Amino acid sequence: MEEPHAGVSAVTPAADPHSPEFFEMLLASQGGALKVLKYGDTFDGTILHVGRDELVVDIGAKSEGVVAARDMQTLTDDERTALVVGAQVLVFVLQPEDDQGRISLSLDRARQERSWRRLQQIADEAGIIEAMVVNYNKGGLLVNLDGVRGFIPTSQVSGVGRGNEAQKQAEMARMVGNTVRLKIVEMSRQRNRLILSERQANAESRDQRKGALLSEITVNDIREGVVTSVCDFGVFVDIGGADGLVHLSELSWSRVRHPSDAFKVGDRTQVVVLSIDADQRRIALSIKRTQTEPWGNVTELFQVNQIITKPVTQMTQYGAFVKLAEGIEGLIHISELKGDALQRVHEGEPVTVRIVRIEPSRRRIGLSLNITPDAAEPSADSDAS
Repeated sequence: MEEPHAGVSAVTPAADPHSPEFFEMLLASQGGALKVLKYGDTFDGTILHVGRDELVVDIGAKSEGVVAARDMQTLTDDERTALVVGAQVLVFVLQPEDDQGRISLSLDRARQERSWRRLQQIADEAGIIEAMVVNYNKGGLLVNLDGVRGFIPTSQVSGVGRGNEAQKQAEMARMVGNTVRLKIVEMSRQRNRLILSERQANAESRDQRKGALLSEITVNDIREGVVTSVCDFGVFVDIGGADGLVHLSELSWSRVRHPSDAFKVGDRTQVVVLSIDADQRRIALSIKRTQTEPWGNVTELFQVNQIITKPVTQMTQYGAFVKLAEGIEGLIHISELKGDALQRVHEGEPVTVRIVRIEPSRRRIGLSLNITPDAAEPSADSDAS
């Protein structure tokens, strides 16, 4: 039997030249130079020709591949300009061989496939992605991630409040064009479904920043912060990655009925760190302790028997509180608020009183409606702050 020429593999004579096995053997004899294609394959190819309605691409197969105009619609103007002869492009096999014997390819599907693979890796690693909001609808925001459309439900959008539907739509409209950080909640390539959450991404980022902040701050630190929430018992202030609570009693040296009377979301303020609970990840803050304690020089500002006209701040079961200075109030005892005297005292209106007692250590000042110095004075023990 004659030996085959060097560099050429022998083909079994019994093989049918029209069978798939024969074709596979032929490929093997040529060193596997030609690719066997199937739907969904992605390859790097070289542009051979740029036509008005198509690209001709060499992907190392027996035939050239063709990308029709409809399969490169997601390209930007800059990306279209880069489509020149000799340029490398990633392509997706739509049809291994069409009726003209050519390979049908897609740039759009290649981009989408690459994006899905990247998203799957991010999801597996529980990572965070960034995307620009391209549109919105009644249910939420839409983003485009290199050919993959993602959806952020309204409930997962941090910038949308709890207002009526018109307010929510207006808030979402303002977010179009903004770049947001997102966490993958649900992903299905088969259903072309990608659900994302801005709230989860922000919460995770804040949790990481809070951990770092808890390790670096110390009690008595003074920080600049932004009010992030106002509630009945105080306000929460972001001090650079973590929220701390300023309790109602720590808002001001002056009496504050409700935190919303003194602060609103977005206000900037200085705070001092009162305590840190690393285990519970809680930070207690104070605003009033960044200010001068007003009772320190109260005896320099006021004297017993001094007559003064100031506004009533609050009517209580103990009597009427009168604002004497910022952070300093005096009390007209309830025993004086009877008959005609009660008609002279109204919340929010000025009243003329006499200072009958000053107790700096107890932060108390007793007041009387009777401005005659020798008038009987209420007992100190009956006073309340």
